[in-house]
Amino acid sequence: MTTWEQFERRLVSAANAALAAAFAVVLAGVALAVSITWGGPAALFDISAGAATAVFALVRDRLRGPAAALCALGVAAVAVPIASAAELPREPGPAMILALSVLVGSAIRRLSTGWGVGLTIGYAVIVVGSHLLAPATSSDVITAFAAAGWFGAVAAGLLLRLVDLRRRFAAERVRRDERVALARELHDVAAHHLTGIVVQAQAARIVARTRPAEVTGALDQIETAAAEALTATRRVVGVLRDSGDAPPTTPQPESLADLVRRFPGPAVDLRTPPGFTSGVDWPPELAATVYRIVQESLTNVARHAPSARHVTVGLAESPGVVTVEVADDGDPRRPGPSSTGDGHGLLGMRERVEALGGTLDAGPGPRGWVVRAVLPGSGGAA
Repeated sequence: MTTWEQFERRLVSAANAALAAAFAVVLAGVALAVSITWGGPAALFDISAGAATAVFALVRDRLRGPAAALCALGVAAVAVPIASAAELPREPGPAMILALSVLVGSAIRRLSTGWGVGLTIGYAVIVVGSHLLAPATSSDVITAFAAAGWFGAVAAGLLLRLVDLRRRFAAERVRRDERVALARELHDVAAHHLTGIVVQAQAARIVARTRPAEVTGALDQIETAAAEALTATRRVVGVLRDSGDAPPTTPQPESLADLVRRFPGPAVDLRTPPGFTSGVDWPPELAATVYRIVQESLTNVARHAPSARHVTVGLAESPGVVTVEVADDGDPRRPGPSSTGDGHGLLGMRERVEALGGTLDAGPGPRGWVVRAVLPGSGGAA
């Protein structure tokens, strides 16, 4: 689960808790008012109908599709004529209106257009039916409140649906741009290897004429170069390469030491294995990915951790595995880079890492924010 998904889940839980408290207050207030004016039985009916729809509103995320909204509309469709026939307070009451608004707004946001339109019409039928069944002498306050709830549900649902669509489009654009950049890098790497194969094959032809005993060694070199090219090519399977006029990316970026040196934010401590040579022995796509992770993580520190005073960039290498970790000492309670700003730097990093067969985690650490990526090294699987 991504950091943004964790934050969103906590936000939804808090919203549901606030909604439950609102239902409790509304039900208690309406029950008191109805019992004083209409008596206990009328209050009991209103509480029962309102509580039933409130329950469906609170468990809407646990039921599949439109089930919660359909059940709540069913309760309202039964309660409205019963209240009218028994000369009880008009339904839907305030709690039911709040529940129906939440359910219909959520359906407009998350369900298909057909279900959204259908449930919206159903809610409108409840509002209009309540008004038509009401006595001519009754107040129109409940009708106005129900109409306001209907309009609020439609407006909020459409707005949130638009926000979700824009977020998905932006996320897809980031994924596509990251894949295009990675594809260019791997394309350049494959072209480099294939050029070497051609040169070695030409040299092997000359060796075969002049020194036949050395042909085997030349063929071994060709085989090694071909295997490296095949590994790089396999990693780009499924990645589309755009033929636009964007400049090609650099297979070998500047060194991490240079990147850290010119970072304008907090002091950075770069920790690398003994004898580390800036990844010159790595495949170019691996070196570029490590560089990108560090670059984006430092950018996020500058943007989202104003209280940070120190950053640690750690690099570890074991047979077939390269681990890079960037940690700062800022406020660990901050929601993280994916919930502020453009919100897509972390998404782009994850897309690049997963394209190479690695994993990336980001979240609060012991003192601040930590980004950790595990990548297959030069000896790892493609």
